[in-house]
Amino acid sequence: MILRRLSLINYRNYESAEVEFSPRINVLVGANGSGKTNLLDAVYYLSFTRSSRQPLDSLNVRHGQDHFSIRGDFEIRDRRDTVTVVLQPGARKSVRVNGSEYSRLSDHIGKYPVVLADPDDVDLIREGGEIRRRFFDILISQVDAIYLENLMRYNNLLKQRNSLLRLAGGRPDTLALESYDGLMAAPAAYIYQQRKAFLGRFIPVFDRYFRFLVDEHETASVEYVSGLDEMTLEEGMQRNRERDLVLQRTNFGVHRDDFRFLLGTSEMKKFGSQGQRKTMVIAMRLAQWDLIGADKGFRPILLLDDIFDKLDDHRIAKLLELMRNAFGQLFVTDARPDRTAGLLRNVNADVSVYTVSQGTITLQQ
Repeated sequence: MILRRLSLINYRNYESAEVEFSPRINVLVGANGSGKTNLLDAVYYLSFTRSSRQPLDSLNVRHGQDHFSIRGDFEIRDRRDTVTVVLQPGARKSVRVNGSEYSRLSDHIGKYPVVLADPDDVDLIREGGEIRRRFFDILISQVDAIYLENLMRYNNLLKQRNSLLRLAGGRPDTLALESYDGLMAAPAAYIYQQRKAFLGRFIPVFDRYFRFLVDEHETASVEYVSGLDEMTLEEGMQRNRERDLVLQRTNFGVHRDDFRFLLGTSEMKKFGSQGQRKTMVIAMRLAQWDLIGADKGFRPILLLDDIFDKLDDHRIAKLLELMRNAFGQLFVTDARPDRTAGLLRNVNADVSVYTVSQGTITLQQ
């Protein structure tokens, strides 16, 4: 898949911009705050119908304005599609493909896949389980629409069950709670089974990329930890009912699952260096890119936002080797133009370099 052209109006710091991209490697250079990351975020938005950085749509509108639009012209094999996202005051966000609007935004997910690697990815290792669940939920949802449907259903029922617990005030409505437990059981079982099955595919690909980046000197893996390993959802809900009523929230279920990242046999969170952590999350993003491509039959767009920091020269060289040989369309940002120029001398591929400055984009000749 290739993004040929991107057009922005009032998106974040862009008043108006239109740029055509190389089908291979596109490098965005400029000072911090110039708009490089915002440009990648606009590409991400066209894939996921939301920003990777600001979940509230209205806060993605350029300061002083009341609307924004993003348009991307894509090529997928022999097909050409135009995806448009428009946010206007007093109206529902509109997402259209070739002029036809979606009735459900979730129907768009996975059709124009992109993979974003950015500096915040290290939070996957150092923060809590919610961010790790989100990583795998987004990844699996891009290749399995039924998973996304079950996840949305489970989360909606979870909100309703938690509301019931808050309203109960310590006095349980046993029949209502048992009803929710039964309704949540099927989507929970599907989510659990698909997470397990997907991780079985994910780990070998992830390990291959990690070993490549470190020259076989280290090994890494991921473990899935779930309460459903020991009992069904309904059994777990029953055992935790008193605790749920005291805390006024649901304490058992797939929304409490976690993923442990391992360096050898040790937890990466406790024992990994900054470079090892960054190598791990880059390998995870590359595995994500690889597996989505295998499922879709075409390569997703890969967005690499400021990923060279915290990597030593050897690991940068290995990543550049992948950039030269493995990927389809690639976007890379860097705040240090001199470093970028030196790195690109080692990449024998079609490279376009753009200077980004305060919301303007200029192709270097």
